[in-house]
Amino acid sequence: MPPPITLRNATEVDLPAILEIYNDVILTTTAVYSEQPHTLQMRQAWFNERRSAGFPVIVAEADGIIAGFGTYGHFRAWPCYRFTVEHSVYVHKDMRGRGISKVLLTEIISLAKAAGMHALIAGVDSENSVSLQLHLKFGFEQVARFKEVGFKFNHWLDLIFLELIL
Repeated sequence: MPPPITLRNATEVDLPAILEIYNDVILTTTAVYSEQPHTLQMRQAWFNERRSAGFPVIVAEADGIIAGFGTYGHFRAWPCYRFTVEHSVYVHKDMRGRGISKVLLTEIISLAKAAGMHALIAGVDSENSVSLQLHLKFGFEQVARFKEVGFKFNHWLDLIFLELIL
């Protein structure tokens, strides 16, 4: 039986674990359209930007380790987009398949609603069927497909945007 999952707000102490998860995603998947690992300093700046904007960064703990994290932030920085946010959920490579992304996404949706957001956007690589199915189960609808907008691992990537009206 998998260990229970607890959610809490991330702190600076969690940044090395968040960085490890994020860098693994960068180096081994197409879930992030980036090729270079981030530094702890970059994650610190990202974390501080989220906090100063009032956006959440949450972590999921299982068995005393950070099993995943989730957040949302500006979809676009222009004022009339202020009620629309884009979210991210990432799970540690050794903890995938245990329902952690569902727990994180449920909380992200709840936090966005509580903050008065109107729409939640997900940008998902078209080959990431697990993430696409997860979002569809939560009621997200595919609203756009951008063909060959990313290039990683020596091939072109399509980006799918999904939206959930809160």
